[in-house]
Amino acid sequence: MPCSATIGAEIPDIDLSLPLDDEVLTELRRALLEYKVLFFRDQHLTGPQHAAFARHWGEPQIHPFLPKADSPEVVRLAHDAESPGVENIWHSDASFTRTPPFGSILRAVQVPDIGGDTMWADMAAAYDGLPDDVRRAIDGLTATHDFTQSFGKLMSDDQLAEARKKNPPVQHPVVRTIPETGRKLIYVNRVFTAHIDGVSEADSAELLDILIDQARHPEYQVRFHWKPGSIAFWDNRVTQHYALCDYYPRPRVMERVTIIGDQPR
Repeated sequence: MPCSATIGAEIPDIDLSLPLDDEVLTELRRALLEYKVLFFRDQHLTGPQHAAFARHWGEPQIHPFLPKADSPEVVRLAHDAESPGVENIWHSDASFTRTPPFGSILRAVQVPDIGGDTMWADMAAAYDGLPDDVRRAIDGLTATHDFTQSFGKLMSDDQLAEARKKNPPVQHPVVRTIPETGRKLIYVNRVFTAHIDGVSEADSAELLDILIDQARHPEYQVRFHWKPGSIAFWDNRVTQHYALCDYYPRPRVMERVTIIGDQPR
């Protein structure tokens, strides 16, 4: 059931806690490539079942910085009056790694009675919406992605130095291509993209503002209202997402597994 013209579809009548056969997996992959984010309701998975579903699509990532749930591949994102949400900025998960996640699977554990929705933006449609001169300007450019401007702000100098050894800055194309579809997309984000390479600081800042602003257009977005047991599975290569923090001080607990991808090209 599509949610918008280009992004988002709700998949009914499936139990993700059970083993899935090849035919179902093939259809889910086709739907993911077409709609970029898939939504499932009433999926009361355990942490191991969550991770098992993720393994259908590849090897789960062990996130280097975020808190873990009962197993290391499951990230726990818990917020309340003492720990307000901080994910209310458009971003792509872990683009600071050499092989950023192919996909992310987010499961609602506890949802607030008000607020707490998540939005996703289709960055291929956003690329298509760029003026021709901007597309020409960014063709062939790369950008540096770095965790230090986000997670690094909470680290001591020693912690930062050690983390940078394991997670040095990486360069990715500004315009990424999805190999299965050939679709081009904008692959920079506010959280992890430090600068565009090979241009002046002023030109880098101007281009990043134009490109990052594309995610904020409602025409490229879908919005999902969480209920207990809801799951969202998104193609992290072609989307950015934004978790609304309009539920403070109510608690909101989510668990996420990301699947390692390949090097962007």
